[in-house]
Amino acid sequence: MAERSEVKHSALHHVGITTGKIDEMLLWYSKAIGMKINFEKVNPAGNLPGVKAAWVTNDKANHRIALIEIPGLPVAETGRPRSSISHLAFEYDSLDDLLDTYIRLRDIGIKPIVTADQGINIAFYYKDPDGNTVELTMVMLGDWDKSTSFMKTSPAFAEMPMGKYVDVEKMLKARGPRRRLQETVKAAAEF
Repeated sequence: MAERSEVKHSALHHVGITTGKIDEMLLWYSKAIGMKINFEKVNPAGNLPGVKAAWVTNDKANHRIALIEIPGLPVAETGRPRSSISHLAFEYDSLDDLLDTYIRLRDIGIKPIVTADQGINIAFYYKDPDGNTVELTMVMLGDWDKSTSFMKTSPAFAEMPMGKYVDVEKMLKARGPRRRLQETVKAAAEF
């Protein structure tokens, strides 16, 4: 029997986001990362008239994001520093999947605010309709053990953990069926 003081490891299941514009948020998350509504309800607690909630997912989980619309909720001022969650991140299996998602979003007018090679990840950052930062990423080194080791031991990562900016359009031109991942990323680095 495990001791009660022993930390039980768990995975992040979902995040909850309050918003003043749930319909825009549902549309954005649907377009950006394929979120589908599993359940939605007006007055979800039975004593909150005007409140609307939706539970959405893009995998087999019952939900990954819980969106709760509170009427009259002011939108946070963007561009001003504030205490908050910095960003939400969604991981892709391959660079091709990430780049294909970039193309799909670019073609419907959703453009990243920052694109970076962080050594361990390639990351594209977007803003949702409420101004929350959403990261779309893929692990460069293929598995968690390698990426954790790189993070802990790499002088390059220690010097610049946020990474170098990359030009995704150059990355798209550089990728090809025989080009290795590192070559594609290197071709797009902005120094």
